[in-house]
Amino acid sequence: MFTILIVEDDEVLNKMMKAKLRQEQFKVVSAFDGEEALIEMEKEHIDLVICDIMMPNMDGYELTSELREAYKTIPILMVTAKGQMEDLEKGFKVGTDDYMVKPINMKELVLRVNALLRRAQIASEKKLVVGSGVLDYDALTVKIGEESFELPPKEFYLLFKLLSNPNKIFTRLELLDEIWGMDSEVDDRTIDSHIKKLRRKFENYSDFKITTVRGLGYKASL
Repeated sequence: MFTILIVEDDEVLNKMMKAKLRQEQFKVVSAFDGEEALIEMEKEHIDLVICDIMMPNMDGYELTSELREAYKTIPILMVTAKGQMEDLEKGFKVGTDDYMVKPINMKELVLRVNALLRRAQIASEKKLVVGSGVLDYDALTVKIGEESFELPPKEFYLLFKLLSNPNKIFTRLELLDEIWGMDSEVDDRTIDSHIKKLRRKFENYSDFKITTVRGLGYKASL
């Protein structure tokens, strides 16, 4: 179970985000300013931080900067009432990974949290062993027995994600969000096309199978 730290001084919003994320099976820890957040970080392992900007004692910019010094790869999602470009730029410069502007859409919050966690997981898992096959994240290759396949980046990331979570159903929206980004102009047909290419390339291998789940998306079976 992933543990998420919510750092938000608005108690109502803090409780709302906490309830929604718990509903999605996350463990959630709350803090109400940057100083409290750093204390919580010392108490237990945190997988992702959701951080407001305007807070007492230590604001979100300073907290993000502190977190980047101590926890290089932890995903950080900034949440703020500010939406001006200079605020966005400052947030990304100090090290945030993503950004949401209030009022927060809870469904979008969950999508962004899941996307950040999956990207962090992919980045940390450089190799994946599936039966007799090995996926090498750095080389973008799949080696099965004596045969090696060098895949285009998007195909590789798509296959790696599916095989990293066997039997988990991913919607097309989730896959588009993670592999191509939420603001990309590609659509569902892009996912379908890449799935077809992967199936053709690995149709003679029985170590895994990519299955279409009608009305939902795709999953990998081992």
